[in-house]
Formats: sequence, structure tokens, C-alpha cells
Amino acid sequence: MSQTVRTRPEGSTQALSEAYDTALLDLDGVVYAGGNAIAHAVESLGTARAGGMHLAYVTNNALRTPDAVADHLTELGIPTGPSDVITSAQAVARLISEQVPAGARVLVIGGEGLRVALRERGLEPVDSAEDDPAAVVQGYGGPELPWGRFAEASYAIARGVPWFASNTDLTIPSARGIAPGNGAAVEVVRIATGAEPQVAGKPLPPMHRETILRTGAERPLVVGDRLDTDIEGAFNGEVDSLLVLTGVTDGAQLLAAPPRHRPTYVDADLRGLLTGQPEVVEAGDGFRCGGWTATAGSERLELAGEGEAMDGLRALCAAAWTAAGEGSCELDGGKALARLGL
Repeated sequence: MSQTVRTRPEGSTQALSEAYDTALLDLDGVVYAGGNAIAHAVESLGTARAGGMHLAYVTNNALRTPDAVADHLTELGIPTGPSDVITSAQAVARLISEQVPAGARVLVIGGEGLRVALRERGLEPVDSAEDDPAAVVQGYGGPELPWGRFAEASYAIARGVPWFASNTDLTIPSARGIAPGNGAAVEVVRIATGAEPQVAGKPLPPMHRETILRTGAERPLVVGDRLDTDIEGAFNGEVDSLLVLTGVTDGAQLLAAPPRHRPTYVDADLRGLLTGQPEVVEAGDGFRCGGWTATAGSERLELAGEGEAMDGLRALCAAAWTAAGEGSCELDGGKALARLGL
């Protein structure tokens, strides 16, 4: 796919909730962390929805069903129906259904979300490699997933049964910090079998296809906290994206982002949906946003001025991404980020 290399965050004179018809929102690290709402999320989403923006929740976490996710969001104060939730379990179930006979058995290594999604596609979830499965599917099963489940997957895959994974996120945010995600569990089975799964979740096309089929979005905006899933998924789908800094991505990772990981917009949290985005402009040898000017030196990124921290970060992104071109910026941005409290 040929795309123009992004060298700076874009500006918007309109509030993003007015410029796009649908927000495709990641959940973990964007709306909530460890089950608790992230600051400003409930109020911001309520205002965006009241203004006419359709809100859809798109998650790589295959553990919970859309009904359970919708109930949780509603309890947090974000009225949501099951049809507003799209999971990687749904995307992988569709992918499997296209490759196995109708009514086939599928060995499930994961939680209830996978089982419900498979049944929705007319497939039968089973628990043992001895149940003659036509496929193996692996998704996040929570911290209590028994070790023996990985063995069942390995036995079936060793016999030539095709292997599918809902996603390969190595980590997942929790209330206590960053925990191992489904990608870490997939690595266990990969090491045991030497096999490679077909993966459905973000950033890959099956998840984007599932999202568009279920939402009917015409002008979608992907909103996420991860560069390697949310933002890369938007890049692969050729749609715009907003990165919020409430999850796993920090300022240093953003500055070093290669082209496929560079978001269209950057903001601190979901309040960014409700505002326009300031323009980043060239200023001499550097880039200015708000009261900040950033330049790329021979060894480090330099930042001068004062003002809003996000404006300084946007200016730094422009300096870093321009210097890196189609690669990743290796200049030291630590001192500049420290000035911004990032």
C-alpha cells in the first residue's frame, strides 16, 4: 500500500466530533483501565454523542461478550448497546467461518467472548484436542486461564489443525499496571509448536473489515492508545486516527514512531474529541505549535517556548518525524519531553 509519509500531526478547525461521523474507540487504556473509567472519558463521550457522533467501541480484548462490555460501559455512565461493541472475537470468528465447514467444532483457548462469537457464526466451541476440532482459536482468557489450555492447543496444532488468534497484543492495561496480553499467551503456543496463527485483531484487515461491516461508518476516526494496534490499524485501513496518552504509549514512543504508527492527531485524553486541533507550522529550521517551537539537532530534539504541553508534543512530533522520514527518529527527546512533564 502506498501512502504519503506523515511528517506532522494535522490540524482541524472543526471539533473532531463534528468532522467525523463515527468514533471507533478502543476500550482498554482509552475509555477505562482495569474496569474504572479514565478521567474525562464519560463526560467527553456523552458530549460527543449528544452532538450527533456515533460511538462504537472496538477492542482487541476477546474475553468479554459485547453484552457484557455494553453493560459495563452503561454502568460507567456511557449508555451503550451490544451492537455498538465490536471485538476481535467477532472478527476471528468470521475469519474462521470462512475457512471451515458450517457447524464445525472449534477448540477454544480463551473466554466467553470467543464462545459467543463462534456460536453467532454457527460454529461449535469445544474444549479438548480430542473433540476433533476443525480449528483452534486463541484469545485473551484473563489471568486465571489454566496452563493446560495451552497444551490442548498445542496437541491439536501439532496434528495439523489450523490455528487462529484473536489478536497478538503482548500487553494489556490493568488497574495495577501493564499485564501480559493475549500475544504473550500466543507466544507460548508458538514456541511449543513452531506454528504461526492467522490473526484477526488490530492492526490487521479482518478487524477493520468487521468494524466497518458492523458500524456502517463513512467518515470514521480511530481513537486509541496503542501505536502498534490502534494507529497501525487506522493506517492499514487508510482512515484518520487520534492517539490519546491515557494508556500504554508515552511521549518517547510517539516521537520514535515509524510512518505506520504516526497518528493523524494527538491529545492528552478523550476531551480531544470535542475540540479542534491546532495546526503545526514550519518555523525557520523547526516547527511551531501554540507557544512552542521544536527543532531537530544533530543529537537531540530541542524545544523552546512555553504553553500547553500537548502543543509542545505536537511540535516535537513534527521535528522528529520530519527528521526520520520513512524511518524511526533516533534523536534524544528526553530533555524536551521533561520540559513538558511527559
